[in-house]
Amino acid sequence: MQSIIRLEGGVARNEMYRFTHPLTMSLEAGEHLAIVGPNASGKSLLVDTITGKFPLKEGKLEYDFSPSVSNLVYENIKYIAFRDTYGAADANYYYQQRWNAHDQDDAPVVKDSLGEITDTQLRDELFELFAIEPMLDKKLILLSSGELRKFQLTKTLLTNPRVLIMDNPFIGLDAKTRDLLHDVLQRLTSKSSLQIILVLSMLDDIPDFITHVLPVKARTCGKKVTREEYLANYVPNTATVLSEEKKQSIIDLEYGDNLFDSEEVVKLNKVSIRYGDRTILKELDWQILRGQKWALSGENGAGKSTLLSLVCADNPQSYACDISLFGRKRGSGESIWEIKKHIGYVSPEMHRAYLKNLPTIDIVASGLHDSIGLYKKPRPDQMSICEWWMDIFGILDIKDRPFLQISSGEQRLVLLARAFVKDPELLILDEPLHGLDTTNRRRVKAIVEAFCERKDKTIIYVTHYEKELPKSISDRLMLKRNK
Repeated sequence: MQSIIRLEGGVARNEMYRFTHPLTMSLEAGEHLAIVGPNASGKSLLVDTITGKFPLKEGKLEYDFSPSVSNLVYENIKYIAFRDTYGAADANYYYQQRWNAHDQDDAPVVKDSLGEITDTQLRDELFELFAIEPMLDKKLILLSSGELRKFQLTKTLLTNPRVLIMDNPFIGLDAKTRDLLHDVLQRLTSKSSLQIILVLSMLDDIPDFITHVLPVKARTCGKKVTREEYLANYVPNTATVLSEEKKQSIIDLEYGDNLFDSEEVVKLNKVSIRYGDRTILKELDWQILRGQKWALSGENGAGKSTLLSLVCADNPQSYACDISLFGRKRGSGESIWEIKKHIGYVSPEMHRAYLKNLPTIDIVASGLHDSIGLYKKPRPDQMSICEWWMDIFGILDIKDRPFLQISSGEQRLVLLARAFVKDPELLILDEPLHGLDTTNRRRVKAIVEAFCERKDKTIIYVTHYEKELPKSISDRLMLKRNK
């Protein structure tokens, strides 16, 4: 049988990138593989090893990409890590740049970033599938998290790779697009020599076009088994992830002495946002009262992130709109920091922009002053609070590790702890469970549920998965594209 990728007894030259045992795995002709495992288990490390990123000290790594004419790895294996990057636009990217039109002049446009297209039939199919046509003249930096994923998928699939590796490809996509992506991948695997490797954190969410599963845990690579065998033996972890003691300690947290006293937390009056000839929000009215728990939904590109950027005072257009926060009209003299000290926020945009390689506890501490990076040394009592929240999120053991050297899932937990660390009156969670494994998803959901029990706490929760919403959701706002 033809082995497309074969790794035998592989040991990375650099000790930082080694598994606990020499690596042996293969991708045979006709197979479609799911690499599954919890956060920080070594899944991405395995992918980097089999794609040749890390030179081997021992063992051998061989490829046979036939019927592809070329046997070069970079021409045959395409890896979409879905770290929400803008490619070349990322070089000097900063968090609020997406909302600042004067800083977007040099950002590339979607149509210029797709490269040369030879397969017009596949192009037409992908453009229709992912609704690329309306995005062609849009700057990459203006794409929403979901739109960015659609662009990355389209660009990569148009190169006709022999092996396509995707890291959690379905997260961040609305339900309709998830179903469409599943269908197009299934069609591609049946019509061409393309073979797919999915890297998944959700251990029980394995598409039916996958033929085999390779489990990874604690930098140990398990035995490859068929999808059917894996699912038949899969036992979900139902252990308690947040003890009653910790849950109660969240509920019983002392309240600060600088709380707002307005019944109205957010009010938007006929708010419209336009970029060029594109209307993102049109005459939107929205009122959020103290203690309400809102679910914000809408398809990719409907304007959810833009709306949240107005609430968080990250969007310059917010000062030209009729917006009130905590009972005070925007632009009435308050500073952006006076607004932000009452708000805890996490989002894919923030994760993308947070490129500070500080110890993770310093990243959490930066939430005390709403900075990207730590510019003010916290007091010992504040550092204790940071450690407390890291313990709640199950990441206290990595408090001294550099942020950029931990897994993407661990990074998301760190940024979540950052959002909670000042016990905010308004908590905004935009796709908070992105990239988290089953256990950590349950943990975060339990923490949010406990936080919702606190008096007068107001929440805006964004997700494309209904089952992720807290049980305490009281109100809903659904945005529609261009409406």
